[in-house]
Amino acid sequence: MSVRRAPAVLQSLNWAFEGVIHVLRTQRNMRIHFAVATGVLVLAFSYGVTKLELMALLVAISFVLIAEMVNTAIEATIDLATTSFDPLAKVAKDIAAGAVLIAAVNALVVGYLVFADRLSEPSSRLVSRVRDAPINLTLIALILTVLIVIASKALTGRGTPLSGGFPSGHAALAFGGWTAITFIVDESERVVVSFVALIMAFLVAQTRVESGIHSVSEVVLGGVIGTLVTMILFQVLA
Repeated sequence: MSVRRAPAVLQSLNWAFEGVIHVLRTQRNMRIHFAVATGVLVLAFSYGVTKLELMALLVAISFVLIAEMVNTAIEATIDLATTSFDPLAKVAKDIAAGAVLIAAVNALVVGYLVFADRLSEPSSRLVSRVRDAPINLTLIALILTVLIVIASKALTGRGTPLSGGFPSGHAALAFGGWTAITFIVDESERVVVSFVALIMAFLVAQTRVESGIHSVSEVVLGGVIGTLVTMILFQVLA
């Protein structure tokens, strides 16, 4: 029973991600919210916010993104239902836009309360904090890689978020992981461990091509993105 339901679950996840990508592709405000949210989360890690502060930031960010998506869904539904001007349709759209505004203002207030004192710290403390935490820096690199892959798929409109498309997310993460491992491991073990990680990354890329999910160019671009993003972060902050 579980084997039969697995493809349906995967397809449901694809549809959900496609909804997110559609809003990112078509709504400028959503792209702005998404970029700001990414920057806020990077700052949250860099300045070492508490768990409660991080929870407040995540709730505020989610509130804004959900409100923007609901607003887009309401606008699409109204446009589908009527092609002429309707005062009630205008009221519905205005209310939905107002909900986004309230969510955005709330997020600004939360962000100010969390970062007001921390942003006055010298920037060198931020760099040293990240430098002393290579595992966390690796996590940031992989998250940024995923965001770049999703944005690329949103721009090209090819494939689905979890399968296919341009570039290959699996290859990006695999080669990003290989690059991070190369920077993290001790010099005495670097050659052997890095070589093994590189082989594993190539195997991941090969399986994506052999299964027909990605082309060679999609896999190569994914590998380049993962490698460059991770390398740049480690060169700048490590």
